[in-house]
Amino acid sequence: MTDIKRALLLVNRHARRGQEDLSQAINQLQAFGLDLIEPNTVDLHSLTDTIQQHRDQVDLVIVGGGDGTLNAAVEGLVKTKLPLGILPLGTANDLARTLGIPTTIEDACEVIAYGRLQPIDLGWVNGKHFFNVASLGLSVNITQQLSREVKRRWGVFAYAIAAVRVLTKSVPFTAEIRMSGKVHRVRTVQIAIGNGRYYGGGLTVAADAAIDDQRLDLYSLEIRHWWQMIPLLPAMRSGTHASWSFVNTMRGQEIEVHTLRPYAINTDGEITTATPAQFRVIPQAISVLVPQPALP
Repeated sequence: MTDIKRALLLVNRHARRGQEDLSQAINQLQAFGLDLIEPNTVDLHSLTDTIQQHRDQVDLVIVGGGDGTLNAAVEGLVKTKLPLGILPLGTANDLARTLGIPTTIEDACEVIAYGRLQPIDLGWVNGKHFFNVASLGLSVNITQQLSREVKRRWGVFAYAIAAVRVLTKSVPFTAEIRMSGKVHRVRTVQIAIGNGRYYGGGLTVAADAAIDDQRLDLYSLEIRHWWQMIPLLPAMRSGTHASWSFVNTMRGQEIEVHTLRPYAINTDGEITTATPAQFRVIPQAISVLVPQPALP
């Protein structure tokens, strides 16, 4: 068992499984010997302040919710350097998927109690950190369609439902991507810059993407017709979309994206900034509890 004994427990009760699984999680974590501090209310907009207020009282921050909840807590984790334990209570749980954290409450609690600390990179855009992916274009329109009620009812299938609604209305836009002293002008429906491996309910940023590879993976979807996305989707799940002629890929540690007018940027499923945008990777920015390696 880790030396961690005192933990700040922050649970988004509005997450898809936030309320129903909370009691089980508390009982399980306490049974594993963790002393939990639970704020009476958890306001996602003030998670950074809440984490900072408890920085000298705890050894660990446990966040229960989905990727949006984790995104709301990331600034507090960066500022305090407290390690992170994850209770995957959201819809997509892409960070948990990237780190191999199981989605069942009992198993996720066991990882928090007996797991190992793994340093991971973070992405950064315009002063905002992110775990998985930052994107503009099609994905922002999908995010705007994803109401809490739709995600609660349909789970991970809500992403596919929202994508169908916006795909036929998608309009290409012009962007300028600057990296390593070169300028790439593209006509695209989406630009995604990934730090981790998974996003959007199980899509893969790149076939060899990892959350500790100290690089960002970018792809630009330069389709002319919406129906070109249909055969592309299986490749996007496996990460092999880079081989398609209308998918432009790049990788690096610092990237700039400029557009003719401001375009909203989605980070980990939440709209947080807009173009013009500067992206960079922050190596080994925080530590997360992950499963112990399997025995040979």
